[in-house]
Amino acid sequence: MTIHYLESAGDPRVSDYTQLTDVNLRKLREPAEGMYIAESSRVLRRALAAGHRPRSFFLAEKWLADLQDVLTAYPDVPAFIGSAALLEEITGFHLHRGAMAAMQRPEPVPLHELLAGAHRVAVLEDIVDHTNVGAIFRSAAALDIDAVLISPRCGDPLYRRSVRVSMGTVFQVPWARLESWPGGLSLLKEAGFTVAALELTEDAVDVDGLAARNPDRLALVLGTEGAGMSAGTLAAADLAVKIPMRAGVDSLNVAAASAVAFWELRPRGSQGSR
Repeated sequence: MTIHYLESAGDPRVSDYTQLTDVNLRKLREPAEGMYIAESSRVLRRALAAGHRPRSFFLAEKWLADLQDVLTAYPDVPAFIGSAALLEEITGFHLHRGAMAAMQRPEPVPLHELLAGAHRVAVLEDIVDHTNVGAIFRSAAALDIDAVLISPRCGDPLYRRSVRVSMGTVFQVPWARLESWPGGLSLLKEAGFTVAALELTEDAVDVDGLAARNPDRLALVLGTEGAGMSAGTLAAADLAVKIPMRAGVDSLNVAAASAVAFWELRPRGSQGSR
């Protein structure tokens, strides 16, 4: 194990972990530097299990025993150890979930590889809240979604909060960022997907009605928080679909709606046994 004990918050070796609470800074910096932060022992273990490469580990000394097997498996990766107060000074918050790690971002998966063999795909339009992004990925992993595509302005699935809320399931579901929007939806149509926009419109069909059709390849588009689906995206979709509501409630949080729709629109028959 390569263990380094920290004495100063200004140690340049831990620059990956500085100012983690500055969302705007980290959203720009992490993709540009090809890294992301895996927060908590469970999440970093899932990242490693997915084949992602660690740059370094960062933890309080009391968590050494808990992570000893990981540190032993990566003897050339530095592990930085510090007091709780010093680690909080570096990151900007108290670490209470064990260790964290700076991870190397995996190479993007080409879209044609991502869609090959897929029957159910989720598409996120400009969903900027990282909590919602993480929650949608967690539902996608649990409810038979083969891949997730995100629009150019959508939040980063590998941002720390997204990863944490997803409980590391962002490492299980392959995903890609589309380069154009909503033009990128044409690529799904060319691949044989029915594109359905989850949006309350006058001509929207009930989600159970679409489920009864059981399309072989279905892409479900989820709109941004607040404003909902853009007019251009609705025009590009094959149809709109809605979740029937009761008691005067007209909508659900986008993460909750995704779970309902993923479950109802799961593949039936021979598709469901893949």
